Amino acid sequence: MADKTFAPVFHAPSAATRPIRTQKASEVVANTLRRMVIEGALKDGDHLPYEADLMDRFAISRATLREAIRVLESDGLVAVRRGSRSGARVCVPGPEVVAKPASLLMALSGTTIADLFVAREAVEPDAARVLAAEGTDDDFDELSRMVEEDLPASYASKTLVAGLSAFHLRVVQLSGNAPLAITAGMLFELTRHDTGPAVLETAEDRELYAANLKLAVRSCRRLLRLLRARDADGAFSHWRKHVVNARPFLIDGRDQEKVKDATG
Repeated sequence: MADKTFAPVFHAPSAATRPIRTQKASEVVANTLRRMVIEGALKDGDHLPYEADLMDRFAISRATLREAIRVLESDGLVAVRRGSRSGARVCVPGPEVVAKPASLLMALSGTTIADLFVAREAVEPDAARVLAAEGTDDDFDELSRMVEEDLPASYASKTLVAGLSAFHLRVVQLSGNAPLAITAGMLFELTRHDTGPAVLETAEDRELYAANLKLAVRSCRRLLRLLRARDADGAFSHWRKHVVNARPFLIDGRDQEKVKDATG
């Protein structure tokens, strides 16, 4: 009978046999405070309790507490004023928290500003559809004030791109859909550029700028009529056309500019 040689078989340790990593005390404290922010026990702008109170509550040292605060600070959940008696303050992060690491991935992939606007064109019309179905009269009134007051004011200060961008973003935010709003916020952060006063050197420049305001206001008013009529499909179709047509004005000739890494 032929001799049989058996190679040893190695098995990865099962979940039950893997060593369990014990959380550091600072991580436990940071997680507890993070959960308090998420659940609303601590709100944006609130100051964290005094160090002595937190040390007593968690039975930890000052060094452990400060390590936990540093964890939350790195997450963007608290802001600490060094040397201030006010201590740490809750600071609910905005879309820049998502945009910063995303910028690295997009820079590595060679993403252009035009690519970001294509993504915006995929997000904003769906938000308009949701807003038409679920928005409130207060939401629509807010957007109307932006159209009738903010857009003319931004035109007067020659910052119409910034004013129109703010309206676009607010449409998505008011839809109440958090994933859409977070995605849109990230895209707006990544497409943010110099929104200072436009340089209008010639009469032709001024005439074109005035025409852009007129077109923007007319289109935004139409969106509002569709929103108030609860015409979700109409709002989707109109806003998709608007976003595509507004791209050249908003992108301002930066189509092939590459997204820059903002993590450095």
